[in-house]
Amino acid sequence: MLSHYYMQTPEGITIKGTGIVGYGFAGLLGFNFNSHVELQAEVIYNSISRDYTETDVNRKVNLRYVNIPFLFSLNSGKFKPVNLNIVVGPQLGIMVGNTVYTSGTVNNDTPVAILTVRKSDLGLAYGAGLDFGLNRSGTFRVGVGFRGVYGLINISNTSSARATTEYYVLDKAHVETYSVYGGLSFLF
Repeated sequence: MLSHYYMQTPEGITIKGTGIVGYGFAGLLGFNFNSHVELQAEVIYNSISRDYTETDVNRKVNLRYVNIPFLFSLNSGKFKPVNLNIVVGPQLGIMVGNTVYTSGTVNNDTPVAILTVRKSDLGLAYGAGLDFGLNRSGTFRVGVGFRGVYGLINISNTSSARATTEYYVLDKAHVETYSVYGGLSFLF
């Protein structure tokens, strides 16, 4: 998974960083109205990170979420040997941890990066995938696909007091993630 969020210096200048490939794992439960329309709920744990360099200081920002998307899925044929699906729906994100790692030339004049993030996030999830039946009845399947999430709210929390040598590393930040997935499913 690649992630993207905006970061700023203490002076308010946007920092260009590097997205880092993250990881996640998930479970899902879906209800098929017919072979072409499905509603599915998922629970996904993922870790999203971003690196950046400010003067001679390297920083890595890491956010960990449990995301719960509720998706509307259109399928070319859920029980066919090959099924193309397209999904869209809201996603609730629950923050379960965040850290900022600092390395490089750090001295008393180096500003301190403060990472404060809201406890929840709301986004729009979307994607597409292919499912391949592994047995004759098509109930045991392997799936691969793409999933994107666009954050709808500002995840930064700049309400706490800070010293003059500190700054909020995330300010007016919205999460964007792009991921490729693979998994097994069983239809019953």
